[in-house]
Amino acid sequence: MKLTDNTIFITGGTSGIGRALAEAFHKLGNRVIISGRRKALLEEATAANPGMRWVELDITDPDNIRSVAAHLIREYPGLNVLVNNAGIMPFDDPAGAIDEDTMLASVNTNLLGPIRMTAALVEHLKKQPRAHIINNTSVLAYLPLATNAVYSALKAGLHSYTLSQRFALRHTNIQVQEIAPPWVNTDLIYKGDDPRAMPLDAFIEQTMAALATDAEEVLVESVRPLRDNPGAGEHALVMGFNESIVANPIPVG
Repeated sequence: MKLTDNTIFITGGTSGIGRALAEAFHKLGNRVIISGRRKALLEEATAANPGMRWVELDITDPDNIRSVAAHLIREYPGLNVLVNNAGIMPFDDPAGAIDEDTMLASVNTNLLGPIRMTAALVEHLKKQPRAHIINNTSVLAYLPLATNAVYSALKAGLHSYTLSQRFALRHTNIQVQEIAPPWVNTDLIYKGDDPRAMPLDAFIEQTMAALATDAEEVLVESVRPLRDNPGAGEHALVMGFNESIVANPIPVG
């Protein structure tokens, strides 16, 4: 990916990885538009980054997605990069009852949201000299976390969809890339000093370097061993990983 001279739309751009990516692209001179549900946070983020633009978006609402896509195409005809970043990570218990509203919100945000957003913009992106779709999945797409089973399953689903999308767009000008973060020190779950969480600035530095290549999958070094398919050893790997989390729970608060 060429990291300059782009018009970039980033969903979920008011905090965490989304905001950090937006700021990294903004510093390189790209035109960056961020979205989110809370106007106050959008205004705060763009005020801290003069020249960055914003638009309110409820990624769970198909009508709002179509409306925002039409606005973007009209106001930013040079739009050539879509970063599907918006996500939520509620805890759940696959051994018990799962709250219906929470589950549906997660499905609509983490899986259907990126699919719908891309569908609303893909024909426009095809008209650009060069274009990119960047889907933010997770290492949990390969190594599910039992305390966030629905989230892990949805990220696995988005990873699968990305593979199909890349194939379907292979003869177009659109490059499809996938970012698969490890646990990064953001407020997606809990922002603190847990040594298991990768510092956000280090994650962004490695991710931007990888995005500058033609790599289909944008992986920081700590994710690469987990990305390798464990094959018949998958069960033991997943069980061991989750046992380690049970022994040292992720803090919440």
